[in-house]
Amino acid sequence: MRVDNCFFCGRPAWPSKGITFMRNDGKSFRFCRSKCHKNFKMKRNPRKLKWTKAYRKNAGKEMTVDSTLQFAARRNVPVRYDRELFAKTLKAMERISEIKARRERIFYKKRMAGKRAREVAAARKLVADNEHLLPRLRGSEKRRLAELAAERGVDVEELEREELAAKASGKKSKAFGGEVKRLRVRTDGGVEEITESFGGVVGEDDDEDDGFEDEDDEMDTD
Repeated sequence: MRVDNCFFCGRPAWPSKGITFMRNDGKSFRFCRSKCHKNFKMKRNPRKLKWTKAYRKNAGKEMTVDSTLQFAARRNVPVRYDRELFAKTLKAMERISEIKARRERIFYKKRMAGKRAREVAAARKLVADNEHLLPRLRGSEKRRLAELAAERGVDVEELEREELAAKASGKKSKAFGGEVKRLRVRTDGGVEEITESFGGVVGEDDDEDDGFEDEDDEMDTD
């Protein structure tokens, strides 16, 4: 069974599938699908379309020079049938496909080597060029982060990155809570301003709440 390649994109065109176009001069063109046939009739260049084999080979994304590719070349040479030769050919085809797949994986790894470093360098350059657009921390927030890092034994820079990421995404910060300022009237007629915080550092507000509860109890008893 002969499996021809698509004339436009290079994919395999299986028997009884796809489209065959016969030109007036007798030349035949095999297409794997109607998409390739329509682009061929519109006289588009397959080297300029990113989804074709011709573009990928021209861009250096696939192997072009390799000994395994020579076995796929079409040979119009009649050969007398030989059972042993036929069995050896089938075994050789399996072995060649394995070697080709392994070489393609090696080629891909070499081509993608250093991609992560290039992406990180490009991201850092983008941040450095547009640093004025990034959210910044206030002095009070930095001091609170330093205190929180000292209590938890965590690096301050890590907490700052988390806080900036939370600000950029619009989410609530895990390190900081909200602050509410209230005026409380004492039993003696005096007014006291109280700042209550929720979230953030746990344990500081408990003592304050206990004191306020005692004052409330005193007010209730009075």
